Amino acid sequence: MENDTGKLRLGALLALVVGSMIGGGIFSLPQNMAASAAPGAVLIGWGITAVGMLALVFVFQTLANRKPELDAGIYAYAKAGFGDYLGFSSAWGYWISAWLGNVSYFVLLFSTLGFFFPIFGEGNTPAAIGCASILLWAVHFLVARGIQQAAFINLVTTIAKIVPLIMFIVLAAIGFHLDVFTMDFWGTGNADLGSVMDQVRNMMLVTVWVFIGIEGASIYSAKARDRRDVGRATVIGFVGVLLLLVMVNVLSMGIMSQPELAELKNPSMALVLSQVVGPWGGHLISLGLVISLLGALLSWTLLCAEILHAASSDGTMPELLSKENANKVPVNALWLSNGLIQLFLLLTLVNESTYLSLLYLASSMILVPYLWSAAYALLLAVKGETYEKEPEVRRKDLFIGGLATLYAIWLLFAGGIDYLLLSALLYAPGAVFFYKAKSERDEKVFTPIEKIIFAVTIASALVATLGLYQGWLSL
Repeated sequence: MENDTGKLRLGALLALVVGSMIGGGIFSLPQNMAASAAPGAVLIGWGITAVGMLALVFVFQTLANRKPELDAGIYAYAKAGFGDYLGFSSAWGYWISAWLGNVSYFVLLFSTLGFFFPIFGEGNTPAAIGCASILLWAVHFLVARGIQQAAFINLVTTIAKIVPLIMFIVLAAIGFHLDVFTMDFWGTGNADLGSVMDQVRNMMLVTVWVFIGIEGASIYSAKARDRRDVGRATVIGFVGVLLLLVMVNVLSMGIMSQPELAELKNPSMALVLSQVVGPWGGHLISLGLVISLLGALLSWTLLCAEILHAASSDGTMPELLSKENANKVPVNALWLSNGLIQLFLLLTLVNESTYLSLLYLASSMILVPYLWSAAYALLLAVKGETYEKEPEVRRKDLFIGGLATLYAIWLLFAGGIDYLLLSALLYAPGAVFFYKAKSERDEKVFTPIEKIIFAVTIASALVATLGLYQGWLSL
């Protein structure tokens, strides 16, 4: 019998999923959504998101059960289905999205503290970056003490941050006014919003951002006590978080109008609740956000290290990144991830990157890994692999895989060409790590098709570099 010591139970896996998803996004949701869309378009967008993300959730659940040997989750699916380079690119993109997300969390955390301590400003002042750096390395050394301890702390912070969210929903429901919600329902009175379809498309990267983390349990499938808990944690976590997100977003639009919400500072949820109950409501939400962000930082620090370690263990990444300390924590992967977070924190002093700009870039980086995971599930169903005695299940999974793949393609379109080019700029340097890993195993670096994919990536990165230099592209 396999030793269960140190294995993660359903509660810990569920906390990793919910803790990864509920970071800072939900607390800034009222302003983020209102900046792009009116209530009618918001409802349509959430409908598309619910169906598309649920399809992705079922993809991760299905793959966890049908391909239990693929313990690294999201990147392993791309590698198994479409070759080493796309597998590597998925791991690389997911990893960059994870640590970029942490940079945005640090900025939002100290922006929130700026409500109480003006020296922190918008979260990118010298004082804010200095304190963020201290916190970064405190989290680093906590995670280095062991994944089991960090997972327990994450469970506690996940429970703690749910409480103010539920209080917001109850109080906002009391303060909700239908006439405010239905005022300019389709945004026709605001020419800047564009058509309803434009509004839906423009809000999509925000919905991706608030759901990043649904695959969190699959990343830890190798450490789960029961593999079936991976799928359960993913589905339960998704449904719970979806309900929270929609209620927070919709209720806010019945308290303040779309133009008013669009002008709010973040975390906008605090200002919305202040409108209902007075200043103490804003303080409550700000406290909840601080707890939430601390938990999210922990979850994503764990995920950053784990994805590099998993990819290194099977030769997709260089061998150096698989090294573990006495607590079974991949220390080199942890140092590399947090070193880059520190670098980008310092860069925010130079280019004044805001929470939203970092959010959009992190979201765009994860679209490719999501696409290849969905496409792999579709490929299995098309081939009938693992479905030899289950024709009815195969038909169902064929539909779900196709739906998830179409949704992932739609997200790439919704994100726009600018973020695709900026993503290519971050994907291109990964080839150095891929070359190093292949050299260590004395394997041919690229197949003919992979050479074409690599060439397109390099060309796109060069266009992005030119765009940044000439000013028609920016972070």
